[in-house]
Amino acid sequence: MNNEPDFRLDGLMPGDEESEFAESMMWPGDLTLVAEHHTTPNGSHSFFVVHDRSMTWGVPGSPQLVAVKIARDLDARTFTVESENHAALGFAQNWLIERGCPPGPITRLSSDFVQPADDQTIRVEQQIRNSGDRYKVLDTLTSDGYPYETWTMVRDSLASQDPIRVFLEEADLAADSYTVREGAFPDEDAALQWLDDRDTPLPEPPEYRGDPAVLRTRAALARSAGSTTSPGTGPSVEAPASVPARPTPGRSM
Repeated sequence: MNNEPDFRLDGLMPGDEESEFAESMMWPGDLTLVAEHHTTPNGSHSFFVVHDRSMTWGVPGSPQLVAVKIARDLDARTFTVESENHAALGFAQNWLIERGCPPGPITRLSSDFVQPADDQTIRVEQQIRNSGDRYKVLDTLTSDGYPYETWTMVRDSLASQDPIRVFLEEADLAADSYTVREGAFPDEDAALQWLDDRDTPLPEPPEYRGDPAVLRTRAALARSAGSTTSPGTGPSVEAPASVPARPTPGRSM
């Protein structure tokens, strides 16, 4: 199975210098397709999430996912490209949705990718995807080695308390699964201190308290704690994933 993206640019010319440069930087051999959507009936627009394996050799901790939007002028036979790097799948999907991609298609991922370990992961990723411009990304970090984690620090414009949020993704490659959790902090220094120390559990957002969906998730996690499932992996679910199952996991670009 070929997991390289097909950007469908044959016979087209870049419509501006920025798009010409963007095309020159997109080497399909370095990219693994995560999700894609093409408009119908004529395919004037395409949306992609890809994992750029070459980022492993760049600046340590750099995001490794790329959201790409391609617009084609089929009469003029030209195209334009917009792209942005992200550290987590939900943020890459959100960027594309804000630029006209339907939410449904871009959540259907390649079967070669790991699956979310639990309902809380699914819920948090959906929250990010549908957040519009709610979150301002402040910092990210992707780990290519153990413990195989990615975090994204944001400012939550809707939070009345603890507006600095950290979305922490942890991958379990043995189980082909991953979890995403949201933590809340009063300021950036407190968030960075927690990320450095990890001497307490990730502090939950105040609005989680009493949330029925969160309470149901906690109950489900408690019930599964004594099962044969590895701790933290949970059951396999059909839903989007953000870390490739075979390539080393990493962040978005």
